[in-house]
Amino acid sequence: MSHLDKAIKTLEFDKVLEMLAAAAQTEGAKEKAMRVLPQTSLSRIRKLQTQTTDARKLMGIKGTPPFGGVTDITGIVDRAEKGAALSCAELLRVANVLRVSRMLDDYINTDKRFETSLDEVFDRLTANRYLEDKITKSILAEDLIADEASPALAETRRKIRAANGKIKETLSRYTSGQTSKYLQENIVTVRNGRYVVPVKAEYRSEVKGLIHDTSASGATLFIEPLSVVEANNELRFLENQEQKEIEKILEALSASVGECGSALSLDYHNITELAFIFAKAELSYRMNAAEPQLNEEGRIDLKRARHPLLDQKKVVPIDVRLGGEFDTLVITGPNTGGKTVTLKTLGLFALMAQAGLHIPVSGDSTVCVFDKIFADIGDEQSIEQSLSTFSAHMTNTVSIMEEMTADSLVLFDELGAGTDPVEGAALAIAILEHTRAVGARCAATTHYAELKAFALDTEGVCNASCEFDVGTLRPTYRLIIGTPGKSNAFAISQKLGLSEDIISRANALVSSENKRFETVIEQLEVNRMEMEKNADETAKMRREYEEMKRQADEQIARDRAAAEKELEKARAQAAGIIASAKASSEYIFEQMEELKRKKDSDNLAQELDEARRKIRVNLKESDAFIDPIIKHDTAGYVLPRPLKVGDTVILVNLDMQGKVTATADKDGMVAVQAGVIKTKVKENELMLVDGKQVTVKENAKKPKMATQKSVRAAVARDFRPELDLRGEYTDDAWLKADKYLDDANLTGIKSVTLIHGKGTGALRKVIWDKLKKDPRVKSFRAGAYGEGDYGVTVVDLK
Repeated sequence: MSHLDKAIKTLEFDKVLEMLAAAAQTEGAKEKAMRVLPQTSLSRIRKLQTQTTDARKLMGIKGTPPFGGVTDITGIVDRAEKGAALSCAELLRVANVLRVSRMLDDYINTDKRFETSLDEVFDRLTANRYLEDKITKSILAEDLIADEASPALAETRRKIRAANGKIKETLSRYTSGQTSKYLQENIVTVRNGRYVVPVKAEYRSEVKGLIHDTSASGATLFIEPLSVVEANNELRFLENQEQKEIEKILEALSASVGECGSALSLDYHNITELAFIFAKAELSYRMNAAEPQLNEEGRIDLKRARHPLLDQKKVVPIDVRLGGEFDTLVITGPNTGGKTVTLKTLGLFALMAQAGLHIPVSGDSTVCVFDKIFADIGDEQSIEQSLSTFSAHMTNTVSIMEEMTADSLVLFDELGAGTDPVEGAALAIAILEHTRAVGARCAATTHYAELKAFALDTEGVCNASCEFDVGTLRPTYRLIIGTPGKSNAFAISQKLGLSEDIISRANALVSSENKRFETVIEQLEVNRMEMEKNADETAKMRREYEEMKRQADEQIARDRAAAEKELEKARAQAAGIIASAKASSEYIFEQMEELKRKKDSDNLAQELDEARRKIRVNLKESDAFIDPIIKHDTAGYVLPRPLKVGDTVILVNLDMQGKVTATADKDGMVAVQAGVIKTKVKENELMLVDGKQVTVKENAKKPKMATQKSVRAAVARDFRPELDLRGEYTDDAWLKADKYLDDANLTGIKSVTLIHGKGTGALRKVIWDKLKKDPRVKSFRAGAYGEGDYGVTVVDLK
């Protein structure tokens, strides 16, 4: 077994591939998923990751593409290219590939918003609606050719129906006339492809004709009356003609398939490629995974990593890193504390990332590319090969030492275990030193105190521990990098009820040097927990400060914007005052000049009065221009509660906001201050601003638009191009279908499928009646072969 095969099995990458295959929608994609291997080219890995990310984006916007259960047609196409005649079932499989190619082309080009790395695959799809329609209109099912497949077939079938009718009419005289008493049953049946009647054996001589069969008891003879022999012969002749015409039709369709053979094979391979890529995107959604950043510095930094094979509701996310400031990680801690899971997470995520799969981590995680990944994990004892656990592990280690390179990842579980502790610890240290000398990245789990000390004393080697709660005897599964772990054997034993005397004796047997080391570790753990507590409190205070600062900045920005708005309004008003005053003065001067010219007029007093009236009107118009009174639509508005001092209100007639400085007096007048203006207004001329309510001018539509966008994205993520209505009552079914069509319009999908089943046809009739009157519907039809026939309705939307 090669190192890669062993790593795939040990790290359970094969189980992840099974999850990937389960997410694939075509058989070809499932087979492709099970053959996935990690890549070692950084550019190739980046391309695969980008494809997965783009497919996930498309699914979030447009839903899952329609792959329609496409099956492999390469063998069929190859036979057609060689001149073989294809069966109805084979031709329908070809038509299904053409249909899916066309639907995928519609999927990517309908409401297209951005370029993706998948465009080149979509662009290679070749729709051939002519051949697709030719096949689907000619073949209705795997055993049924349509009359419209050719004029000759339609004519032959018309003659067959006429011949059948003539024969049945002739034989009806036997089943309903005087001759019926000779029959075992008054029916017409078929034997050897010819119409016959069941005659009682004792009346054999009464019905002249050819005997084609006898019942098991011998009491019934199936006789073809002489009167229909010629008609039966004609019918057999016509049926032979029908079969020959069907063969011609199939040969012609097969020839058409052969002519497009290379394009059809390419379509199938591209559909399979797309189905595989979207399977990776579907798996990414199921695991709540993300695309990791890729680096060339040999660093792997996983944040909030969750092993995909563990229960996602219970798994504890871990942060683990390797490379950068240290190239070797020594993980210690009690058994069942999560050490082995940490190793497997490191190795498995490296394999997944290099295979183009997203990994269940936070989005700022990073991985590098390893040329080889080695994993010596688990009990390798082999009875067949007479190997102990230590020997089996050492056999693997020897192989790893020979094959690893500076770009390799090496994972050791319980390094040096299974032999004398002193020798095992020394051997483990030597192995780690050799691995570091080669330049490989390495992570190893151990219980040896010597390895903890080695990590403390050696630059580039870092301790890590799996946290354990002695109080509950349960691991927390948190990985703590930088601190060695304790085995906690004495504490666990005491908690489980072991005698205090035994524990005291065991403690006395521990060397003073080991005791001091464990005490240092314990003190480090206490310090770490205290630092973490302080760090959490500091982070909380920082978040609170940043939130307060953000709110203050937003308030300052709002106040500044409001002040600038008021200033601009004041400037405009001042400019209006100046312009109005100028216009008014000019008008007055004009009127005075006019009066000067008319001072000798008999109607001077009357003209003076008219001039004064015009001046007052002009001044009033100028005043209205400078300080307009804006009428708000307050019809039906009632204050939601009594006003109180400090409330923010809108002065309806002034279109200004102000603060209530005194509540309503006995005359119903409320004191309000708006800027530098202090005034009293009636309660019915005020509108309350309670923090959620805003003025008419400020009631912008942006929040509503943002909600529609978020709703659209949520609907698109879960949208599927098919809705199953089977088992629903007609009213309930239409309610679901009606909402489903709204969702389709919201996501921009133009073609959907309603699955209602065949049954009595009642549900289909109700749905069709509704669709005929629905303004959202462009057209609808029953499903073709491969889509569900009359059990589904395909709806095209406007």
